[in-house]
Amino acid sequence: MDLGLKGKVALVAGASQGMGRATALGFAREGARVAICARGEAALNEAAEMIRKQTGGEVLAMVADMAKPDDIKKFVNKGAEHFGRLDIIVNNAGGPPPGEFMKFTDDDWSNAYNLSFMSTMRMTREAVPHMRRVGGGRVINITSYSVKEPITGLVLSNAVRSAVIGLAKTLSRELARDNILINNICPGRIDTERAQKLNKARADRVGRPVEEINKEMAAEVPLGRYGTAEETADLIVFLGSDRASYITGTTIQIDGGLIRGIQ
Repeated sequence: MDLGLKGKVALVAGASQGMGRATALGFAREGARVAICARGEAALNEAAEMIRKQTGGEVLAMVADMAKPDDIKKFVNKGAEHFGRLDIIVNNAGGPPPGEFMKFTDDDWSNAYNLSFMSTMRMTREAVPHMRRVGGGRVINITSYSVKEPITGLVLSNAVRSAVIGLAKTLSRELARDNILINNICPGRIDTERAQKLNKARADRVGRPVEEINKEMAAEVPLGRYGTAEETADLIVFLGSDRASYITGTTIQIDGGLIRGIQ
């Protein structure tokens, strides 16, 4: 299937590892030109070089922190200027730390809101004028299955990520006239560095080996395993493509059947 991505420009945040890196690679394999950002320069440059070698594609790598408004403006506007257009953005900024409600301060809540919600809002706001100039675009937000089924010990993520869903649904209607499509994906248990950190935190909290926690968490998934970053990237690349031209305002889980809810 031709996804119609050749010559398109995709900006992927948090792309030095995990789902972000796999997503950037996926777009490049389909012929898109890609701009990627992350906070760590060494890992970012390694990811960019890997994508170039595997795809022969054009990759622009920029150090940027999604918690900083000026970094977001620079990433979006320089990416669009470098390639001459902007078609797709993938909002991806990691997640807030684990912990129980009473342990978090006002600053903790503000930081979580800034990282997980404001980064999405700011990057989308910067991208919309560029997308309007080319007749439309795609916005894909990487959230978490916590927006459909709250996760114990992740109160910051459970609360703040749900605001992203509300924003996306609102904007999907407001920006539909501009042919800008906005969707969310909700990864379940995906084998990433963040997932391993969360399992380690849980193991430390209950005083058990992390290997046991890993096995238990995988066993709870009906498919019996963690998903891969590449499997998640395949969904994101499809949503960014011409083949997904009638999908907007949706929140799609990719979880191996983990979530029990119908909706």
